[in-house]
Amino acid sequence: MRAFVPLLALVAVATVACVDPPTGPPDPEPPDPPEPPPPIAAQIVPCEGGSASGFPCSRVDLAAQVPLRDLSPGRTPAGSENRWAVNDIWGWTDPQTGVEYALVGRHDGLAIVDLSTPTEPRPIAFMPSATSHSGWRDMKVYADHAYVVADNITGHGMQVLDLTRLRGLTEFTELGADARYREVSAVHNIAINEETGFAYAVGNNSGAETCGGGLHMIDLSDPKNPSFAGCYAAEGTGRRGTGYTHDVQCVVYRGPDAEHAGREICIGSNETAIVVSDVTDKANPVTLSTATYADRDYIHQGWLSEDHRYFYQNDENDERNNRVSRTRLLVWDLADLDDPVLAKEHLGPTEAIDHNLYVHGSLIYHSNYAFGVRILDISDPANPREAGYFDTVPEHNDKNFDGSWSTYPWFESGIFVASSWDEGLFVLRLQQ
Repeated sequence: MRAFVPLLALVAVATVACVDPPTGPPDPEPPDPPEPPPPIAAQIVPCEGGSASGFPCSRVDLAAQVPLRDLSPGRTPAGSENRWAVNDIWGWTDPQTGVEYALVGRHDGLAIVDLSTPTEPRPIAFMPSATSHSGWRDMKVYADHAYVVADNITGHGMQVLDLTRLRGLTEFTELGADARYREVSAVHNIAINEETGFAYAVGNNSGAETCGGGLHMIDLSDPKNPSFAGCYAAEGTGRRGTGYTHDVQCVVYRGPDAEHAGREICIGSNETAIVVSDVTDKANPVTLSTATYADRDYIHQGWLSEDHRYFYQNDENDERNNRVSRTRLLVWDLADLDDPVLAKEHLGPTEAIDHNLYVHGSLIYHSNYAFGVRILDISDPANPREAGYFDTVPEHNDKNFDGSWSTYPWFESGIFVASSWDEGLFVLRLQQ
């Protein structure tokens, strides 16, 4: 594995001021929003001539890399990195201080990195796994709490961590969970609709209430005391026909189909089909439609456009199993939620396997394993075009399950973060 060269050796770093937490008696009026962070353009390694500090790139600059072993100091013995790896990633911004944090899944727990100074990311806390190691750890945030699940380890359940405990930490600290929801056991993934306050555990297995591997719905209105809200599974989908959902996005629908306006709609990626459902009434969820395509392999994950018209979907194994010649992104037109139409198949520049993708504004941030992160412009929503990339694994672009797992693109500072299996955390920025 590459030797890590600290970015401080490559660039001059300016001091970035953080907003101090408020002191004294509480003000009855809402506090002023935190000041936006200063520009970081002069502090990062720019992508020039197709490279940033040795990483192939196009229009994506490198602020920093935190190697896997440094994400939780002292927990990864030297020489054992091949038994530890990172997986999923999410983010949180402290509404009181404005500090941005990366939440990084590792085999052994959740690493938390302070991004106050993007060129000097600081691992600040770690929450160990509830049970044993897992190659699949997923986390989402609601009401300043992180909710963490893991697959392939019986009895893990869902850990709850109050992220406001990060305030004031000055040195790396190990944190225990504030609560643990045990109505699920091993869980592949979790989605949260922050607008309604419901979580959706999916790919549930190994005991407790699996809901057929579909949506195990959880009420988060009391953040430290989650409660079971119901099950939903679209029978006949998934490789076993039980309604197994690999990943899902749930929104309060504001798209073009007036019949379903204002309803809580979920789009599930169910291995064999996408599933559109109405889960507004948790006691009586309804399947609106299912859709698939002839040369599918593994319908893995996807995300809606911000106007809820299009759903962008990845198929994890179609490259590996030679169903397509290059990385494929599928574009579904959901103008009618009862009748999804496959509008476009966009092929990327390499054969790398694609993984998680997220939409922010008119851009898709798409992890492509060994090719790193691809950014697609969807200003013309049905016709994505390449807008930039950052290759986290310069050694190769093969059809392997290594490299970039996921991204989090919603930080107001303009940076985004990406996880890469053996390489750790990357702090990046798209050039304007």
